[in-house]
Amino acid sequence: MVTLAAAAGATERIGLMTDILLATTREPVLLAKQAATLDQLSGGRFVLGIGAGGREDDFTVTGSGFHDRGKRLDAALDLVHRAWRGEPVPGTSQPVTPRPVNGHSVPIAFGGYSAPVIRRVVKYGVGYTLGGGPPEALAGMMQRVSAAWKEAGREGKPRFWALAYFVLGDEVAAEAEQNLTAYYGDYGPRVWGGTVKSAADAKERVKGFEAIGCDELILFMAAPAVEQAERLAEEVL
Repeated sequence: MVTLAAAAGATERIGLMTDILLATTREPVLLAKQAATLDQLSGGRFVLGIGAGGREDDFTVTGSGFHDRGKRLDAALDLVHRAWRGEPVPGTSQPVTPRPVNGHSVPIAFGGYSAPVIRRVVKYGVGYTLGGGPPEALAGMMQRVSAAWKEAGREGKPRFWALAYFVLGDEVAAEAEQNLTAYYGDYGPRVWGGTVKSAADAKERVKGFEAIGCDELILFMAAPAVEQAERLAEEVL
C-alpha cells in the first residue's frame, strides 16, 4: 500500500526525504556531515535523495562542471561513505561526521533513468525515486532496479518513491503555474503539464502508483499553503 505525504507532513509515520539533491554541486565532506546530522536528528528516518542532474545552468551558477558530473558523483559517493564509516578523509586522521544511526551509512535513494543510476542504487542505495512522471515511468524503473538488485545479491528489496506536484482550486492555479514554470525554465511547461490539478486527478494518481507497488508517493504543493495540504488530505486520505 502506498504511503501518501503532502510536502513534509505526517513525519511521525513516514520517513523524511529530500527532493533530489545535486550532490556534485556541493562539497562532498560538508554534504556527508550535513546528511549524517539530519540522520541523527531524525533517528534514522532521513533518506537522502541524490541525482546527477540534467540542467547545465544548475552547474554553471554553482561553478561546477557539467560534463564530468557522473564521474565526480561516483567519487563523491565513495568519499561520503568513507566519512560515514569513520574512516579518515584527505586532510585529517580524525572522523569528520557523526556516525549514521545504522552504523555505516545514511540511507540514499537515487533518481534518474540511466544505467549508472541503477548501478548506484545497487551499490550505495536503499531504493529509487521517480522525480516526476506517471506510474508507468516508475513501473519500468522498478523492473530494471529490482533485476539489478537481485543479480547483485543484495538482501531484501529496494524501496520505491515517487514525487509529484499538486494544486487544488482555480483560485491558486495561476500562482502554481507561475511558480513551476519560473523555477524549471525550459522544463516548466512539461512539469506543469504533469501537475495534479484536481481531486479526481489526485485520486487517480494515488491509485496508479499504489497499483504498481510504489512504497511512498510524495506530493509537493505548487502553491504553498496549509490549506492545500488539508484539501488534499480531505480528497484522497
